[in-house]
Amino acid sequence: MHQHTNRITVVGGGSWATANIKILTDNTTDKEIFWWMRNIHAVEHIHKFHHNPNYLSSVEISVPAKNISNDLKGLIHQSDFVLLNVPAAFLKDALKGITPADFAGKKIVSAIKGIVPDENQIIGEFLHQHYNMPWDHFVVISGPCHAEEVALEKLSYLTIASSDTELAAEFAGMFNTRYIKTNISDDIYGTEYGAVLKNIYAIAGGICHGVGYGDNFQAVLISNAIRELERFVAAVHPINRDIKESAYLGDLMVTAYSQFSRNRTFGNMIGKGYTVTSAQLEMNMIAEGYYAVNCLHQVNKQYNVNMPICDAVYAILYQKRPPALEMKHLAERLS
Repeated sequence: MHQHTNRITVVGGGSWATANIKILTDNTTDKEIFWWMRNIHAVEHIHKFHHNPNYLSSVEISVPAKNISNDLKGLIHQSDFVLLNVPAAFLKDALKGITPADFAGKKIVSAIKGIVPDENQIIGEFLHQHYNMPWDHFVVISGPCHAEEVALEKLSYLTIASSDTELAAEFAGMFNTRYIKTNISDDIYGTEYGAVLKNIYAIAGGICHGVGYGDNFQAVLISNAIRELERFVAAVHPINRDIKESAYLGDLMVTAYSQFSRNRTFGNMIGKGYTVTSAQLEMNMIAEGYYAVNCLHQVNKQYNVNMPICDAVYAILYQKRPPALEMKHLAERLS
């Protein structure tokens, strides 16, 4: 019997999208890969030189030129799987003109680590409500995994979560490579919210470093952060989960400590006195945690979970409170 060739469209042109393209093409299972990028100049550059000019430009792109385009509707129609990989703040913009009918029957995979602003919904909720996506057609990819290390083929682990664990296993089969190992989970809420929160905690870690705290304090901050994360996901979606698993604790640690963490870098600049605008300009990358902390602040009005670290980051970024003073107040609340 001839096995069906899965067709996958990756949506997004950034570093994590580029890393996902590399993983999918390095995996040996039979599939066809399509790539949507908004930037037509980047599309033309890749057609010609087989490298993304803006992100992870060392990665050689082996997707056929005819499969790389900025016509999202056309690519979705050809696909079985749609892998969303744009910053959450830009998701609505990327999906402009796409209707629930375009997504009908498609499996949707989110590699987005964020909350959709205005709606304040995690990606699964947003797609379910606005695009009629059935929950059992939805997959979440979570870390701990930095795109830069994927480019270098350093051993990394990804958690693939879906309420349909057979679907998670099928997608994980397309993601296993020599340098990528996968775990399966059914906890889409926990993995999505965990990915959102760890970015906020990484900003907190960066701010602490920027105002002069050392590694000893950072360790206390992160051990408090994982407890804060656990309290929140237990309030939102109470199931039996082990918060020490890689998808939660591991992802938090790599984002809080790694040199590649853009959220930590962003926080460090804020701690050193940069404004939000100047920090974002200098980084030329989106720190998802900046948008996420505002969204989460709104979501938590419903749950009232005790979240002193998130509150401190919110106060610094959105209420313009002095970072050194706010961290001093936070330090008095940690244990």
